Amino acid sequence: MIKQGTKSKEFFKRAMAVTPNGVSSNYRFYGEEETVVVADAKGGHIFDHDGNRYIDYRLGWGPVLIGHANEFVNQRVKEAIDHGVSFAGTQKYEVSVCERIIDLCPGVEMVRLANTGTECTMHALRLARGHTGRDLILKFEGSYHGAHDNVMWSTQGAPLDQVGNRRRPTPYKNSLGVPKVIEDLIITCPWNDEEVLSEILAERGEEIAAIIVEPILGNSNGLLPAEGYHQFLRKICDEYGIVLIFDEVKTGFRIAPGGAREFFGVTPDISTYAKAMGNGYPVAAFGGKKEIMMKLGYGGVFQGGTYTGNVVSTAAADATLELIQSGEVFSKINKHGLMLQAGIKEICARHSIPVVINGAPGMFGVCFADEAPKDWRELKTKPNWGLSTAVYQHMIHNGVMPEGGGVEPFFICMEHTDADAEETLVRFEEGIVKAKG
Repeated sequence: MIKQGTKSKEFFKRAMAVTPNGVSSNYRFYGEEETVVVADAKGGHIFDHDGNRYIDYRLGWGPVLIGHANEFVNQRVKEAIDHGVSFAGTQKYEVSVCERIIDLCPGVEMVRLANTGTECTMHALRLARGHTGRDLILKFEGSYHGAHDNVMWSTQGAPLDQVGNRRRPTPYKNSLGVPKVIEDLIITCPWNDEEVLSEILAERGEEIAAIIVEPILGNSNGLLPAEGYHQFLRKICDEYGIVLIFDEVKTGFRIAPGGAREFFGVTPDISTYAKAMGNGYPVAAFGGKKEIMMKLGYGGVFQGGTYTGNVVSTAAADATLELIQSGEVFSKINKHGLMLQAGIKEICARHSIPVVINGAPGMFGVCFADEAPKDWRELKTKPNWGLSTAVYQHMIHNGVMPEGGGVEPFFICMEHTDADAEETLVRFEEGIVKAKG
C-alpha cells in the first residue's frame, strides 16, 4: 500500500518479530514493506517513522470523526482518569453518554455500553434471539458485522463463485475456525432485492429472530439502499415479528448526528454503535426499544464485560457526542466531503471517465462505473477496480491516503481542511492522467 522508508522498515521488522505479520488485525497487513506504520497523528494527518505526512482518509477505518489527537476530547479523558478508571459500578460518564445517544438518535429509548462493534452486534443478536425465542439470523451479502462466528459469513471478501445462486444464496464462511454448524443458523440474502427477501421470508420468516443490516454497506464502497428499501425492511420485519437491527458501527454519528435513523427516517428495533462515537477511543453501544432492551438482566439475556462503561472510553465518547450536539461537527464534515465529491465528478467528466459516488459526505465511495452497483454481487463485477487501484496508489505514494483498493469508503473528519481537499483533488487527477497513460 505504501513505500516504507528506512526508519519505517526498521520499525516494522520489530513488529514482525513479535506479532503475526506485524499487525494486530489481519486487515492491516499489506506486505512486509507496504504495511502502514504510524509514528504520529494530528487533525486530518498521520505521519510515518520517516517523517512522511499523509492526508488521512482512512481514519482508522472510520472512528476518528473529530480529528486525530483532538484537544477537547483528550482533555476530557485526562481530567476523568485522575478519579479512577474501572469500578465495577455505574459512573457519571457512562450515564451521560447514554443520555446523549438517546437525545441524538430517534427512537432509541434505552442503551447499554460495550467496548467494540463486534461486541455490540454479538449482544444485539443474542438479545433478538432472547426476545423472539427464535434462532435464525438473516444478513446481507457484502456486509461486515464484526469478527464473531455468527456473522463471519459472505462478507465483502467472499469469492463470487462460492455464494450460490442469487435467488438461493449459500453462506460463505470467511475464516478458518468458524464451526460449520453455525451455517445452519445463518441465512444470507442479496442487498437491495425485495423480491428475493420476500421469497426467503415467505418460506422461513417465522423462524428468523433478526435481520441485521448495515444501512450503508461500509465495506462495500458505501453502497446505498434503493429508495424505500429500509422502509420495506421495517414493514416486512413487523409482518413476521422479526427484530430489525441497524448495524451502525460505521454509519452511527458519521452520516448524520442521529446516524441512519435520522438519515433515512426509519426506526429499527435495535441499533449498534461504535467507531465515531469515541473519536478513536475504544467504545461502543447498542440501544433501542425499551421493551426489548429490558430483556437484559439476571434470568434474561446476558450482557457484560469487565471494561464496559470504563471511564477512559466513556469520557471520550461524552466529549465527542457533546461536540456533535453543538452542531459544528457535521457542517464541517459535510462541507469537506461535498467539496471532494464535486471535484472528483468534475475531474472524471473532463477525462471522460464514468464515476458514481456512493454513501454520504462523511463516508463515501468512489466507483468507476457507468451506474451504481445495486448490491455486492454487482460491485464485484461492474466497476473498474484496476483503475481505482492505480489512482489510489498514486495518491498514497504522494501523501494522500484513502484505502488502497477503493472498496472501502473515504472517511472525513472535522479537522480536514480546504487545503487538504485541494491537494487531494490534485493527486486524484494526477492518478487519473497517469492511469490513462
